[in-house]
Amino acid sequence: MNFSDVKITVAKKLPTHEIFKEYADVEMQPTCNIMQDGKEYISKGMNMPEGFCSWAWSDIQRDVVHLAMGGDFPWIKKNGFMISCCTDGLRPVVFKLERL
Repeated sequence: MNFSDVKITVAKKLPTHEIFKEYADVEMQPTCNIMQDGKEYISKGMNMPEGFCSWAWSDIQRDVVHLAMGGDFPWIKKNGFMISCCTDGLRPVVFKLERL
């Protein structure tokens, strides 16, 4: 079975100002220091792209696999597309996923 590649684009790093101020360790940065807005990655064979954050991958992998296997999400307007998110509560990152 052939799997589609999936492009993963860092759509937005979300600030959590008040929550961050109250709960974050002094040493932490207020936004993710691994991902950069607009950065693109390609998942081939449903594998984590090189240089991608393993914590974020754990959160979005099921959506990438679904797209790679030809699935769509009925609540998303565009077929072959999904918005997914890293669940770091202090420094969340939103990703655009597109089947290629």
